[in-house]
Amino acid sequence: MRRTTLAALCLATVATAGLTGCGGEDTAHTSTSPSTTKDRESSPKPKKEPFPGLTGGEIVDRAVKATTGASSLRMTGDFPDDEGGGTLRVDVALNKRGECAGTLGLDGQGETELIKTGDTVYLKYDEAFLRAQGKGESQDTVDATVALLAGRWTKMSAEGPDGEDIAEFCDLDAILGVDGAPDATRGRTTTVDGTPALTLTARDGEDRFTLHVATEGEPYLLRLDSTSPTDPGSLAFSDYGEPVPADEPAGDVLDLDALG
Repeated sequence: MRRTTLAALCLATVATAGLTGCGGEDTAHTSTSPSTTKDRESSPKPKKEPFPGLTGGEIVDRAVKATTGASSLRMTGDFPDDEGGGTLRVDVALNKRGECAGTLGLDGQGETELIKTGDTVYLKYDEAFLRAQGKGESQDTVDATVALLAGRWTKMSAEGPDGEDIAEFCDLDAILGVDGAPDATRGRTTTVDGTPALTLTARDGEDRFTLHVATEGEPYLLRLDSTSPTDPGSLAFSDYGEPVPADEPAGDVLDLDALG
C-alpha cells in the first residue's frame, strides 16, 4: 500500500455515569441507600478507548512496526493479478526465513499448492488449474500436461525466472512493505475473527483503504481492504508467530528445471 492520507471517521465511545448518593436530613452526615449503592455497583463502566492519546497516524506506525517485526503470519484474501489480469486468491503462511506454505488460485479456476523451503519452490497443480492455464493450446497438449503434472509435486529453483516470481509470495518483508500514514484518522471499534480491533481508513486520490489494527496484545495489522478503482482487494493477516508447515514434500517430486 502506498503512502496514504486517512479519511475522516470518528471513534464512537460510550460512557455511562454512575448515580450519586442522596443526602439525609442531617447536613453533617450523608448516607447512601442500599438500592442506590446497588445501582452504582451494577452500572456499566465506560468503555476504555483503544490507544489512548495516540493519533491515527501514530497507531498506523505502531501497527506497521509490530507487523513487520513478526516472525511469521498467515495471509488470506484476494487481489488483482497485475500481469495476467483477473484476481489471485491467496492463503499462504510465511515467515522471516523466506519459508511459506499454502495455496494460490486464479478466479476460481483451480488452485496450486505451494511450499518454499531453502532455495526450492514446490508446486502441486490440480487439473482445473492446468486446463484453465492451457487455453489456446491443442487438446492433446493440455491432456498430456494434465497427465504429467496434475496432483503431483514438482520443484524448481527459487532463483530461476519462474521460481523467483512465485517466491515473492514467500517474502515476508515485501508483503509487509506498508508505508505509514501520518494523517491517519481513527475509525470505529470492531472485531476481526473475534479479535478486538480499531478501524482506520485511508485515502490516496480516488483510492480508499481500510485497515483494522488489533487493540489487545501486539497492535498487529489484522485486515486490509482496498476499494481502489485500479487495485481492489482484501487481505487478512492472522496466526502471528505460528510455525509455518514448510516441509519438503515426501515421495517422487518432478524436477521442472531438469525438464527445461
